Amino acid sequence: MNQGPLTENELEWLDEVLLKYGNEDSVLDVSELDGLLTALLSGPTPVEPAQWLTALWGGEANVPHWASEEEMTRFMDLTFQHMDDIAQRLSEAPDQFDPMFGYLEEGEDEYTVVEEWCAGYLRGVELGHWPSLPESQQPALAAIALHAQEAQSAQLEQMTPEAYAESQEAIQPAALQLYDYWQQQRGAALH
Repeated sequence: MNQGPLTENELEWLDEVLLKYGNEDSVLDVSELDGLLTALLSGPTPVEPAQWLTALWGGEANVPHWASEEEMTRFMDLTFQHMDDIAQRLSEAPDQFDPMFGYLEEGEDEYTVVEEWCAGYLRGVELGHWPSLPESQQPALAAIALHAQEAQSAQLEQMTPEAYAESQEAIQPAALQLYDYWQQQRGAALH
């Protein structure tokens, strides 16, 4: 299996496959997949690939009928290569960990789109059956959940552009903080 970050072409191909086989219950783009994988890697206990690969498509009934064996193999290879890349950054180079947010261009302006990544992350939290976090860690998860849940949209709409930008900038450090917290918990459980 290849290692390191996926190329732009590989990411675009993954995006196309997620959209091609997607449904309203599945992960629909690479940004959401990146959030899901980050949460799975960060959580208190590992989640089996068979479980999260089924959940990625929205359940057993929605797992794709692949066009070919090659398409399925390439999808799996690229997904696991991307997961390994995230894992390496989280554990060995946190300064290089960068959530894969989307971008939206409107005229000459470009906007960062974090909702899909955050929704994917919360999906991973749910799949990992995270127990309640201590009070000290709850703001980190709240920083991510703020952009993932419809219920928060009114709160987001009332923010100034500066506060909104700050809320987006809080996501990456929040994800690193949660990863570190659960790694410490896993380490403590081994002693």
